[in-house]
Amino acid sequence: MAEFIALIPAAGSGSRMGEDLPKQYRLLAGKPMIYHALHTLCSTERIGTVCVVLAPDDTEWKRYDWSEFVGKIKVLNCGGATRAESVTNGLKALHAANHVQDHDWILVHDAARPGLSHALVERLLDQLTDDEVGGLLAVPLADTLKRADKAGRVQRTESREYLWQAQTPQMFRTKLLLEALGKAHAGITDDASAVEALGYSPKLVMGDAYNFKVTYPQDLKLAELILQERIATR
Repeated sequence: MAEFIALIPAAGSGSRMGEDLPKQYRLLAGKPMIYHALHTLCSTERIGTVCVVLAPDDTEWKRYDWSEFVGKIKVLNCGGATRAESVTNGLKALHAANHVQDHDWILVHDAARPGLSHALVERLLDQLTDDEVGGLLAVPLADTLKRADKAGRVQRTESREYLWQAQTPQMFRTKLLLEALGKAHAGITDDASAVEALGYSPKLVMGDAYNFKVTYPQDLKLAELILQERIATR
């Protein structure tokens, strides 16, 4: 029977936040940002293992207490220069240690999406467990899209029909994901794109606006509000 394994690539520096501290360790609701995704994934019963892929020279992780996740979390210091490299290195390390099989499901989640909820994870598992390809959380685009020219002026308005904004987790079988990432071009930004390049069509599973990616400093205030509200209702 296939296992469900979550993998969080967390080797990035978070340079767009404009600070030296890696983004995943910025405090939100009194905890490092990555804690909130870990809490959701580790407390999801169907997920057997949650792997965190850190940079080889990461010095921040050991500053915090992760004891509540003992028995479910696995830390791998084999992160690469890109997200794709970190995911690939993590999967290869798990495979070499016989901790993952080709048919197991891998849920790759961004450390900078602290708003992930149990409901979204369960929806993803329910809709993809029997899928032939796999898929990802995503939300239909709501805003009007403008195509700009090099001078920063509107060139035309783009139709948003059938356009979705990708989120994570993105869920694929180990063998397919490794093959896709191994053949992916250097500029790839998510796992689904790599799978698409092999000719497959991943399934879109409805996400929600709370599962946004913290990218810029102004995103922190919104994430803080969402997490404080969620913690208060636990």
